[in-house]
Amino acid sequence: MSKLRTFLVEDSPIIRESLVAALEELAPLEVVGYAEDESGALVWLRDRGDDCDLCIVDLFLKQGSGLAVLRALQMERHPPRRVVLSNFATPAVRSRCFELGADRVFDKSTQIDALIGYCERLAAVGGDAGAGALDP
Repeated sequence: MSKLRTFLVEDSPIIRESLVAALEELAPLEVVGYAEDESGALVWLRDRGDDCDLCIVDLFLKQGSGLAVLRALQMERHPPRRVVLSNFATPAVRSRCFELGADRVFDKSTQIDALIGYCERLAAVGGDAGAGALDP
């Protein structure tokens, strides 16, 4: 199983560091970059977007929004898989994220294990399988 090259969009340094440590230890992934805000994420993805298989996005950032990052990724010819990880994963927010191309939406406080499981399944199929290839 190859490691998923993962780009993380998270503005809290404490959460980001904890998340990177947990995901790299428990899931088959390597964080290849991160951004704290919308503009930083868009620059990294424009310049190096082909360097990642998975983009994990928080919705509320220091500047801008994770929704704008999803919107921009929707315009890419070959976007990475997109996951939203947020404390605000309400039904309305989930619906909007899916409209903007998110493959999955996970709640930060209750669904880290589900995110890890998703990463394991995604890595097992090579990171680029169609959306229907993975269980919800």
